[in-house]
Amino acid sequence: MNRRVVSFHYTLRDPQGRVLDSSAGNPPISYLEGAGQIIDGLDQRLRAAVTGAKTRVQVPPAEAYGERDPAQIQRVKRTLLPVEGELQIGEQFQTGPDRQAPVVTVVGVEGDEVLLDGNHPLAGVELTFDVEIVDAREATAEELSHGHAHGGGGGGCGEGCGCH
Repeated sequence: MNRRVVSFHYTLRDPQGRVLDSSAGNPPISYLEGAGQIIDGLDQRLRAAVTGAKTRVQVPPAEAYGERDPAQIQRVKRTLLPVEGELQIGEQFQTGPDRQAPVVTVVGVEGDEVLLDGNHPLAGVELTFDVEIVDAREATAEELSHGHAHGGGGGGCGEGCGCH
């Protein structure tokens, strides 16, 4: 089966129906199937989608951001953290200067120690996506070799692509 580039708009809701995110008012999201650019459960469920389709997709935690892992909650000395000032419960920060450094959430402050949760904020949550497929087309050879979608029309890498 040929891999496709799919462009879509979405509204993401939690199990209580609260809107967590939406592409409304922004350009559609474009991704190369199977390239890991969107969560696996959504990628898998959009494989047969056609241009113009509107669908509701439910993605269990294991196919989204995983189940919550209690081992990801760590107690750390406040002096070791790369954050200045007072820390508040619920505050999030990156653990290092690298863009790929993990993001943690402060879940407790106890004296000179801080309790940090390294789980993704949506770990353990079943996600519901209302999706409208804007375009679904065969990926170009260049997109397949680069491992990502290029623009909505399948043109070459544009500014900011970073793959050259």
